[in-house]
Amino acid sequence: DVVVQGNAGGNMVDVTTMNDTRVNNTQFVGPNATIGSNVSVDVNNVAGSVGITNQAICNGANVSTDPILTAVKSNQACHATDPYSEINTNISNIGGNAVVQGSALGNSFQADSNAPNFPIVSRQLNNSGVVSNVNANVFNAAGTVGLSSSAIGNTSQIIHYSTN
Repeated sequence: DVVVQGNAGGNMVDVTTMNDTRVNNTQFVGPNATIGSNVSVDVNNVAGSVGITNQAICNGANVSTDPILTAVKSNQACHATDPYSEINTNISNIGGNAVVQGSALGNSFQADSNAPNFPIVSRQLNNSGVVSNVNANVFNAAGTVGLSSSAIGNTSQIIHYSTN
């Protein structure tokens, strides 16, 4: 098998606690910043599978807690020229699957908790050019072939679950 990964990030934070938690998150990327990752690879004559991924993210925050109180204030601003992800690949003569995935994100926020008190204030501002390009040629793959590319300005996911 062959696995190739690329990644570029501006600001990233991951908060995990098992106590009452108050999180104040501010992430800012200025207008002269460039956040880009380029993956260029040719893969030939592989008996197994091939996986190629590339991701560029301007601001990312993840909060996971399990107390009585979780309070989150998150402010993300991406003014970068671009979170930019590019993959250029030629894949040929492989015995398994070929999966190529590219993604670019302006701002990403995720929070999960089982706290009975879980107030969240989230602000996301993105005025950057978010770009994801996948250029792939795939020949003679014995398995399945999957190609995906996504460019997302802002995304949030909040999960509030109960232990009852």
